[in-house]
Amino acid sequence: MSYTDVKRGLPSRNTRVIATINQKGGVGKSTTVINLAACLGEANKKVLIVDFDPQGNASSGFGIEKDELENDIYDVILNNVPIADAIQETCEPKVFVAPATIQLAGAEIELVNTMARESVLKEALETVKDEFDFVIIDCPPSLGLLTINALIAADSLIIPIQCEYYALEGVTKLLESMNMVKKRMNPDLEIFGVVMTMFDSRTTLSKQVVDEVQAFFGKKMFKTIIPRNVKIAEAPSHGMPVSMYARISKGASAYAKLAKEVINRG
Repeated sequence: MSYTDVKRGLPSRNTRVIATINQKGGVGKSTTVINLAACLGEANKKVLIVDFDPQGNASSGFGIEKDELENDIYDVILNNVPIADAIQETCEPKVFVAPATIQLAGAEIELVNTMARESVLKEALETVKDEFDFVIIDCPPSLGLLTINALIAADSLIIPIQCEYYALEGVTKLLESMNMVKKRMNPDLEIFGVVMTMFDSRTTLSKQVVDEVQAFFGKKMFKTIIPRNVKIAEAPSHGMPVSMYARISKGASAYAKLAKEVINRG
């Protein structure tokens, strides 16, 4: 069902728009978007996920059938479709998704000749963002034009970092891009938080990486650390967040704690 079929009637909110970003793949970015959004929804926060990654993992992770979509985020940014016509309901009543399909992969090239190409997503979100407490953008694992759009649309960043060797590799480049956008186009952009993912308490390496990231980011690092957990890995194949797939699990508990931290940070 499209979001335009859902009764709105709610007052406008002081919406936080968060881009979840790391140009390194496999760090748990989409997993964090799915599960954080679900836990925020369970905490009575209304959330919109903007799936801005051509892989569409944040869409499939909520069981959205991409073949059945009339509109997706590609149509919004390139075909002038109102974003409200692309937004879909999910299994979590407070969470909605503007889904992505593989056709988004061509958007970087097609946007090149678009007027105000860096601000297309921001303009699209202006029409609906006040209806949500949180808008969470799942960025692609690159620093291309789609990611620049996300950085301009957002007011803050969440950076997932995997507990592995070379964890901070590429983060300096990411911060350079953030500061460039902040200086030229979005002065309000800030790091909201850094979340450590895939933590294995049995290994010295995981603990060392946490210490290294803590030293680099200080208080920006969330206290909650997401463990390596089989239930988190299994949940997407069932089209649901881990809080619905395996509520009594370390993964579900960790994301619930992360959601509380996010809410408390405002």
